[in-house]
Amino acid sequence: MLKLYFSPGACSMASRLTLEESGAKYEEQLTSIAKGEQKTEAYLKINPRGKVPALAVDGKVLTENVAILTYVARRFPEAKLLPADPFEEARCISTMAWFSNTVHPSFTHIFRPERFAEDQAAHETIKETGRKAFWANLQEIDGLLKGKEWLMGAQYTTCDPYALVFYGWATRIQMPVTELANYTAWKGRMLKRPAVMRILEREQSPLLQAA
Repeated sequence: MLKLYFSPGACSMASRLTLEESGAKYEEQLTSIAKGEQKTEAYLKINPRGKVPALAVDGKVLTENVAILTYVARRFPEAKLLPADPFEEARCISTMAWFSNTVHPSFTHIFRPERFAEDQAAHETIKETGRKAFWANLQEIDGLLKGKEWLMGAQYTTCDPYALVFYGWATRIQMPVTELANYTAWKGRMLKRPAVMRILEREQSPLLQAA
């Protein structure tokens, strides 16, 4: 049995969306970041790094979106969430890695500047630097979507739910993300997917108000 530990509004939404799209049977365990539940003794036994998502798989635990999304896509190949061609699959995983190691941290500079400097006097500079970097990354995603239905082309893949996380975060902090025409048109296509809407409704996502 699969059990996903998640927090609404966090990057764990990518794993929730992918599990929902896969058609897999799974359980969910709310682990609220707002309440600090990811730092409790009980959760640290699940993921000692104190982060979500975490996916329990038959007594073992997998962490990090890139790993979870890849695992789910390969375990449920009938959902066709990864390209069949080995090179295109690797390119999809490469895109997810970029989301994880570059796009996500740029937003963290905006939302959690204390992680990067103890001196509060530096926080505003960190936030501003983060906003510029995050916006540049959103523009790059917009460029990746030019002339495409989905991020990898004609096929919906694990890259798409991951990219929706960042559109939602941009909406939350009132960035002018609607100016990004390709990204915004793609977001409209995402919101037409029943699995996506089910998760957004459960998360009470700001994307529902922006629809």
